[in-house]
Amino acid sequence: MGLCLVLNAGSSSIKFQVLEPGADGTLRRLWRGTIEGLGTAPRFSARDEAGDAAPGRAWDRAGLDHEHATLFLLDWIAGHLAGRSLQAVGHRVVHGGSDFVEAVRVDDRVMARLEALVPLAPLHQPHNLAPIRHIRAHAPELPQIVAFDTAFHHGQPEVARAFALPARITEAGVRRYGFHGLSYAYVAGRLAEVAPEIAQGRVVVAHLGSGASLCALRAGRSVASTMGFSALDGLPMGTRSGSLDPAVIFHLIRAFGMTPDEAERMLYNESGLLGVSGLSNDMRRLREAAPAHDGARRAIDLFVYRILREVGSLTAALGGLDGLVFTAGIGENDAATRAAVIEGLGWAGFRLDPDAKAAGGPRLTRSGGPSAWVIATDEECVIARETMRLAG
Repeated sequence: MGLCLVLNAGSSSIKFQVLEPGADGTLRRLWRGTIEGLGTAPRFSARDEAGDAAPGRAWDRAGLDHEHATLFLLDWIAGHLAGRSLQAVGHRVVHGGSDFVEAVRVDDRVMARLEALVPLAPLHQPHNLAPIRHIRAHAPELPQIVAFDTAFHHGQPEVARAFALPARITEAGVRRYGFHGLSYAYVAGRLAEVAPEIAQGRVVVAHLGSGASLCALRAGRSVASTMGFSALDGLPMGTRSGSLDPAVIFHLIRAFGMTPDEAERMLYNESGLLGVSGLSNDMRRLREAAPAHDGARRAIDLFVYRILREVGSLTAALGGLDGLVFTAGIGENDAATRAAVIEGLGWAGFRLDPDAKAAGGPRLTRSGGPSAWVIATDEECVIARETMRLAG
């Protein structure tokens, strides 16, 4: 049986996994790794299924672009497959617009439609598409599948996806899309196994990482989410501002003399935990510094406060709340954030279990009320399953 390569390309990195599908539907991870520092100081690292590191590599030039990085990965992977071959490549693509409601196989028509969506996600989409384009040019016989962060949210009620804008603007695609859908799809699929008592109920999933959002699930389906038109919306993130009054942007342009590009760069790259703290976008460093650093404390407090506000909003959209799930980097690893959120939701009946907190879950709350859980996400697993399904 052929192997599946999953690629997740960002502006300065390409993460990869090589997976082998089993006859029973399981996936065995053979390799995982990354090329990071593209455009500055590129370096490659990888680990096998046992966690052992392969020899790394660094480049002494800043000019290693996505094309050369993609071709290097294909060559490196081909040399580590022990006589087996890739059956297909799966990609994470942030934006599927209104057209793509599920994963699709790439052809000329699909590629053209994906390129047309670049204006809706200008800081993400071009980098997601770059490896697809390069593989098509250098290995056209290799099937490629794209899975979308937006697709999971297509079933939301129309009223949950609309802005109060003129119809002609809405019809041009300016609406709420929601993101992190691959993560939410994985967690929704795991609920029946990990937390069966809430799997068919009203659940808020908190994907808390460098990018952060919340999603309201009813019976495992997306009802509402904090991210809207772009991945800038909603919660404060590592370097992104999250929601703000639209008039702030006009003020930045008029009073601070910023160009639209400068304002965009500040809101995406210089705000969030980094901007508020003046120290770091890494929650681990903020936690270490918080006892003596006012900015770090302010950033953490704002992050938790905004989570609590948005959980309240999504609870209203659901008509109640049966459970809460934490996932992604901060959600899975920062017990202090989880505890602060659970304690802040005491009004909803959540009661933190100190022993479960110390053990890291998966259940974090006492019985007799709504429950909170921690579930590790695996977006690559979702991409791989969709890839193998569509590649046959």
